[in-house]
Amino acid sequence: MTIQRMEHIGIVVNDLAAAVAFFVELGLELEGEMPVEGPMVDRIVGLPGVRSDVAMLRTPDGNSRLELCKYHTPASPAGDASAPANALGIRHILFSVQDLDELLDRLRPHGGELVGEVVRYENSFRICYLRGPEGIIIELAEQLG
Repeated sequence: MTIQRMEHIGIVVNDLAAAVAFFVELGLELEGEMPVEGPMVDRIVGLPGVRSDVAMLRTPDGNSRLELCKYHTPASPAGDASAPANALGIRHILFSVQDLDELLDRLRPHGGELVGEVVRYENSFRICYLRGPEGIIIELAEQLG
């Protein structure tokens, strides 16, 4: 038995509205938002008394989704919003983009900051790491030629 597809990636955030605004500006489409709570959720995530809000976004091609989740209870432990790219755990998500420079200009007012610099990778891509809300790192890649 093998997997059929990857359905979504989940990211826990403190400011759901700011994270949604950032990813919508990036080009994802908001599918919906809803509260999530109850005994079934508690059992799935292994936490008692879960009360959270979830926003589901999808890429323009419809093939990938991003779930942003704000836990109201239980309280989330503090994370390190400035963790470097080599910290353990999921560190970044790559998005293929058009017009990297224009996109960077649009994301800066939403908290987007370059981690390093925009680099030409061989003759294939212009690539950068960008830190967004909550310290989330996204990699942006613009195909050349």
